[in-house]
Amino acid sequence: MNAPQVRLTSLAHGGGCGCKLAPSMLQKILADTSTAGPFRELLVGTETGDDAAVWQLDTDTCIIATTDFFMPMVDDPFDFGRIAATNAISDVYAMGGKPIMALAILGMPIDKITPDTVRQILAGGSAVCADAGIPVAGGHSIDCPEPVYGLAVIGTCRPEHVRRNADAKPGDALILTKAIGVGVYSAAIKKGALPASGYTDMIATTTQLNRIGTELAKLPEVHAITDVTGFGLLGHALEIARGSKAALTIKSADVPLLPSAVSLAQKGFVTGASERNWASYGQEVRLPVDCPDWRRKLLTDPQTSGGLLVSCEGAAVDTILQIIIDAGFDAARRIGQVEAGAGVSVL
Repeated sequence: MNAPQVRLTSLAHGGGCGCKLAPSMLQKILADTSTAGPFRELLVGTETGDDAAVWQLDTDTCIIATTDFFMPMVDDPFDFGRIAATNAISDVYAMGGKPIMALAILGMPIDKITPDTVRQILAGGSAVCADAGIPVAGGHSIDCPEPVYGLAVIGTCRPEHVRRNADAKPGDALILTKAIGVGVYSAAIKKGALPASGYTDMIATTTQLNRIGTELAKLPEVHAITDVTGFGLLGHALEIARGSKAALTIKSADVPLLPSAVSLAQKGFVTGASERNWASYGQEVRLPVDCPDWRRKLLTDPQTSGGLLVSCEGAAVDTILQIIIDAGFDAARRIGQVEAGAGVSVL
């Protein structure tokens, strides 16, 4: 791909899922938002902070609906489109569904970005949708001060295959399917400090579709699934803990990391979203007294198109982990367990 005339990341005040509102701010905004209420067909709404809405259409079919968009975290427009599309489709997979259609969401500063650059962004998104086997069936575009791109995605699944983030059970094991550190890498990109090999690693993980979620949801041993995105590993683990009324314990040494994540974090390449995340939910997380600051920042690092966090029966964890690895998620690891109690503990 030809380099864009203007660095996309220079036009945005944030990038990727690091653009998300802080968890505490989102809670305040949604505090008075009604949940399922009288709509018995609405199986999943806003009540659990889940990845997508789920509507039961009939006895055999649920409709899954989600939307996700953000500002660029990379300068290559084609790669930006690929990452944004992969991230948006992930929400359907995280609910246990199969995507069937997408609509593009596009906002561009038309006085700063060439039409060819915009075409490349859309082409990247379309390429990922083709890989997922779905069309981009339409969309909406506006003139916007900062570049924004994403998708609204529709999927389907059977009612018994819906997997919320609120059904983990004490005794479950936790599996993470992708390495973390994407936010750290994106911070390094903005400062021109990420080597070519690091960029290759980041693109590989952020454009890998989480389609394994559709298969995992068919397994009765898998109780809860969510994808790890803007709130970081600890934030999304806490959503599972809150929704399931349980406690999650994470072994930090077992959390898979991108190859250069530790060295970059130790050098200070972290995002502002990492600190906002910790300020929002740190009071509900127990860290070891000797936990270094760089490790905490990695555990709160905002992921873009991150992996799935899976809660499954402890006795089945080895089998399920192998299924995930065999599907191409080489970085997948068991990272902890679910227990009675509340909050998240890091060992």
